[in-house]
Amino acid sequence: MRKTVLFAAAISAATAVTAQTGEITSNRGENWLSQDGDWGLTIDATPFIGYAGNLFNGTTGNAVPSWISASTWDPYNWAGGGDEGAFGSVTRAVIGVKKLKNANTAFRGRLRLGFYSHKETTLVPDAGSTDPNATVENSTKWGGNTIQIGVGLEKRVGSTRVVGVYGADLNFGIAGQKKSFEYGNSLENTGSRITEEKQGGALMVGLNAFVGVEWFVAPKVSLGAEYGWGLMLASKGFNTTSWDRAAGDNGPGEIEGGTKVNDFGVDTNNNGVSINMNFYFQ
Repeated sequence: MRKTVLFAAAISAATAVTAQTGEITSNRGENWLSQDGDWGLTIDATPFIGYAGNLFNGTTGNAVPSWISASTWDPYNWAGGGDEGAFGSVTRAVIGVKKLKNANTAFRGRLRLGFYSHKETTLVPDAGSTDPNATVENSTKWGGNTIQIGVGLEKRVGSTRVVGVYGADLNFGIAGQKKSFEYGNSLENTGSRITEEKQGGALMVGLNAFVGVEWFVAPKVSLGAEYGWGLMLASKGFNTTSWDRAAGDNGPGEIEGGTKVNDFGVDTNNNGVSINMNFYFQ
């Protein structure tokens, strides 16, 4: 009788240990849950959910979802080449990854390396030619970058297909942008013209705590929801304008202008809850 009790206790303990390591298999023997040493890829699930829902409600022009993140920090309006003067959230791609140290702990990170370049060239009359049809080129070029890096620690709780997650993320971002002008005609004895408009450098630091769940809908694939709360510090300096001046013009060659911005906020993220998809690989 004593041996039977000890054997049953050993079986129960082994079962508990197995459950804690996240070993739930399908009928084909596939492991449903993430395991020690797995790598994970995280993407925003909102476009996919919207696309699937529109398939059933008759929405016309239903677009195929793209792999994006809707929570990207972006201090500049890149497409317009202008300065928003504030720190907004723009839909741009961010790579999210995870590395499971064990069944209960994961390191996570996010990365965005954004570089932008746009050039426009126009033909204008050649001021130094007697030919009325002669032209030269004037060009305007926008360029800039946004770099965003995030690291975090995630704790995982549960041994079923629904796993609780909680932890914290630290995010850091920098950005810069400038607009340059090139002219085909030279200046006369007097006069000036802009050669460069440089946006003030932008910096962001954020600390975020999160709590949520992951529901494994297929082997190594989960649908997750997270509620985040944290703080962000962001700043942007004055803009700088540079001038090309003729020999007879003694005005300043460079001036500062625009608006200097300093932001601080403590709030929830992504309007409260973010929805994501996670894919795990051994």
